[in-house]
Amino acid sequence: MSTPENSLTKEQIAHFAQRIDERKKLLLDEIRQVLARSGGEHYVDLIGGVGDSGDEAAASLIRDINEAEVIRDIGEVRDIAAAEDRIAAGSYGLCTDCAEPIRYKRLDAYPTAKRCFACQVVRERTLAPSPYTGR
Repeated sequence: MSTPENSLTKEQIAHFAQRIDERKKLLLDEIRQVLARSGGEHYVDLIGGVGDSGDEAAASLIRDINEAEVIRDIGEVRDIAAAEDRIAAGSYGLCTDCAEPIRYKRLDAYPTAKRCFACQVVRERTLAPSPYTGR
């Protein structure tokens, strides 16, 4: 049985690799900035100095938002690292589930895509919470 060939040209793969690398640099910079900001400042000071319980709640909300941003960015950096591994292995642009080529339009919109659209839909339906069980 032969393996499917990648429908992307070397130039297209290089283009996506460059986009992925640029995004990774941006994300890592954002993560560093958020961590530096959260480590060096008191959140209550950001909202006007000495405060009350409302100020504490606002400061807590800011911490939670910053934490959520870092977690989201780290997840995207992991996706980027996986895409870089696929580029190095020569499998970038091939679905990790069915091994068929991922359409150019999908990669253009989401350069770290690891599944074709059809397999991604199946995965999301499989992992989606059941309306009956709540999980």
